[in-house]
Amino acid sequence: MFRPSRICYAAVVSTAFWALLLFGRSDNAGGEESVLVNPSAFSLPLLSGISDDSGVRDRCAGRYIYMYDLPPRFNADLVRGCSNLRPWMDLCPYVANCGMGQPLQAADAGHQRGWYATDQFMLDVIFHCRMKRHACVTPDPSRAAAVFVPFYASLDGGRHLWNSTSARDALALDLVDWLSRRPEWRAAGGRDHFFAAGRTTWDFRRETDADEEWGTKLLNIPAVRNMTVLVLETSPWHHTTNLAVPYPTDFHPASAADLAAWQEAARGAERTWLFSFVGAPRPGSGGKTARAEIIRQCGASRRCTHLQCTKPSSTEPSSCESSRGGVMRVMGRSTFCLQPRGDTPTRRSTFDAVLAGCVPVFFHPDSAYTQYTRHLPGDPAKYSVLIMHTDLTDRNASIEDTLSRIPPEKVTAMREEVIRLIPRVVYADPRSRRVDFQDAFDLALDAVIDRVAKRRRRRVAAAPSSSKNADHPSVVG
Repeated sequence: MFRPSRICYAAVVSTAFWALLLFGRSDNAGGEESVLVNPSAFSLPLLSGISDDSGVRDRCAGRYIYMYDLPPRFNADLVRGCSNLRPWMDLCPYVANCGMGQPLQAADAGHQRGWYATDQFMLDVIFHCRMKRHACVTPDPSRAAAVFVPFYASLDGGRHLWNSTSARDALALDLVDWLSRRPEWRAAGGRDHFFAAGRTTWDFRRETDADEEWGTKLLNIPAVRNMTVLVLETSPWHHTTNLAVPYPTDFHPASAADLAAWQEAARGAERTWLFSFVGAPRPGSGGKTARAEIIRQCGASRRCTHLQCTKPSSTEPSSCESSRGGVMRVMGRSTFCLQPRGDTPTRRSTFDAVLAGCVPVFFHPDSAYTQYTRHLPGDPAKYSVLIMHTDLTDRNASIEDTLSRIPPEKVTAMREEVIRLIPRVVYADPRSRRVDFQDAFDLALDAVIDRVAKRRRRRVAAAPSSSKNADHPSVVG
């Protein structure tokens, strides 16, 4: 379980500065980054969309990705050892089908195609499978806009979270050693490299080597700080090196037609509940928390339904995990879905709600607004409601009254915006060669390419002064 002290500390700081973070979305050019090796004077070139000699425009120009063929210990061997990836459950059913898991039964999928029992921490596998079929992957690193490292960080981190720190960090340190020997790395000191680490940032930011500390130190390794890392939740202090991307959900459409069919089903759903909450009380949290107040208010309202996610034992999935259809049915019949913080500020349930066409209600800006800036609208009021957790716990704000006061035409517009967002937060079937819409993978890749391009431009701008001080090259983000 996540260490409560770290959560509380992060919550206090992020609450104080959330407004600044909400609007501070540009790359921080001034932040100094670590460097494993000095960047070469002959880095990979700046790329732009151009036409070839025949006049035919190359749609991958400026967007090519070079992907390492890593030794299997960094990815394939982890999948083969799927039964040992988590102490209390066999993950083999979940790594199947390129990380989507097993297909859901018709009753749970609502007779729609593209639904799977997907574990929320399978982004690494999904992303790699999708990249294998990406049209702009190139075998020539000199043409690449960015370099992809298919390291399954979440699988590796998850299997050792309760072991010694040396065991937790061994494979990540091995990866850094392997990368540092590659000419592709030396070209820019890793600043054009990226990978997907499908857990929250807190699972990879251990600051000491004490065994009682939580997580690995992956994101604190100096070389990794040069890279761009896709995580499910970033921190207020690391927006310039990490990018937050949506949690994987159960829906993986293979084509725009599959996507449109589900959007129409969500649009036509009968909303019998004003609001709902899917979740359980936090153990040992007491009664003065937003979640406790949510459960109390929902139970006292005839316009709210609460799906309690009971967990029989530590080795068994919760009732919500084992009944995917039940979660989607509750959300699909609700106008608003309440999204308090989980172990960390974000939770997968937010994206389940979007899938269901249910307007999310947040209680802290860090649950979405400061996180998924590439995937969600810049104006949070277009698709969501914010009731500050302090208003709920300190002033006893009424959730029902707040939601009831929203005009019906505004609610309709918000729901339509949520349904419009569905393709931006789902990961298409990574095995499909018919993906003809832009999904969460595409938006994440755009963000990476943009970030690397900005770094290259800054390095080019700094090149004259750097050449004069070759013995002491400056570190440019």
